[in-house]
Amino acid sequence: MAQKIPPEALAYLRGLGKKFGSLGGKTAARNMTPEERLARAKKASAAAARKRRVERLERERAKKSGKR
Repeated sequence: MAQKIPPEALAYLRGLGKKFGSLGGKTAARNMTPEERLARAKKASAAAARKRRVERLERERAKKSGKR
């Protein structure tokens, strides 16, 4: 069974996340080679395109079923 985190500790950890959470991607990009950055960007772009495609197909499917 999971233990609950005390509210003081939870507040402290949330503060750390807000302060340092956004540094991860910037630091990772700084440490990558141009080829690694390109591969990461292509992967992200492909994932975004898949998401847009799925959403578009769902809208079209809903539109078709509404016309019947």
